[in-house]
Amino acid sequence: MATLYVTEIDHLAYDASAAVVLSGQMPPVVEQAIAITGASAQSNAFNTNARFIMVHNDVACCLAFGADPTAQLGFHRLAANERLFYGVKPGQKVAVIASA
Repeated sequence: MATLYVTEIDHLAYDASAAVVLSGQMPPVVEQAIAITGASAQSNAFNTNARFIMVHNDVACCLAFGADPTAQLGFHRLAANERLFYGVKPGQKVAVIASA
């Protein structure tokens, strides 16, 4: 089954000298897995502490973000096996649909 993996993150990490590292602080706030099919599917609403998400998809797909998003073919397309980070607002969602 094709899946979009969503990792919700609340803070960036710091190194030993207290400098910000451009990586999410683990453990994550929440993790979700959304089936990628030929119909748009939404995540659960992002946690109230989520500020960033990391997404990883195992097939080509298209994404949409918002309060009630609907993913559409040809918009915000990701190739298979991408891993990307996005800034998000708590309560919003991501939607995904399979793409050719």
